[in-house]
Amino acid sequence: MRELVFATNNKHKLEEVVKATSGKFKILSLKDINCNEEIPETAETLEGNASQKSHYIYEKYGYNCFGDDTGLEIDALGGKPGVYSARYAGPGHDHEKNIDKILSELKGISNRKARFRTVVSLIIDGKETLFEGIVNGKILTERHGKAGFGYDPVFMPDGYNKSFAEMDINKKNEISHRGRAVKKLLNYLNSI
Repeated sequence: MRELVFATNNKHKLEEVVKATSGKFKILSLKDINCNEEIPETAETLEGNASQKSHYIYEKYGYNCFGDDTGLEIDALGGKPGVYSARYAGPGHDHEKNIDKILSELKGISNRKARFRTVVSLIIDGKETLFEGIVNGKILTERHGKAGFGYDPVFMPDGYNKSFAEMDINKKNEISHRGRAVKKLLNYLNSI
């Protein structure tokens, strides 16, 4: 079975990707390779951050790997929080404060269109390939559901009447931005 390191410390992302790969690949965590440092995310784009993560692991640890970055892009906020989604309300990746901030900024605004976008950077034997997954939807006026993480309680994908946080993980993986990007990643891996 082919091994790949997923360059993330986010256990929720790791769980989603392991579930999406259906055991076709052995996904190693950073902990599995004894990488205990924070991987830098200093690029100004999702593509740049995803690439930065995968290059860090490949160059420092020598593993074939992939890294990702995800952003919530809200029309009425000019595409914000975007690349700063995880730390929109300040350092510390506080999901609750991030949600509070966007709900406050959208108060009284009728255009609530948004999209989640994930970019995955895969490095196999030194060659990098990028994959993108997008899901369109809208920002709800309040939190709904307890599952998922991040902005899931306030994001409702187009064509559904539930937030990501109200969906079963299998359903969410089927339609989510990360699920779509990982599907493209898997199709590529199966073709090489």
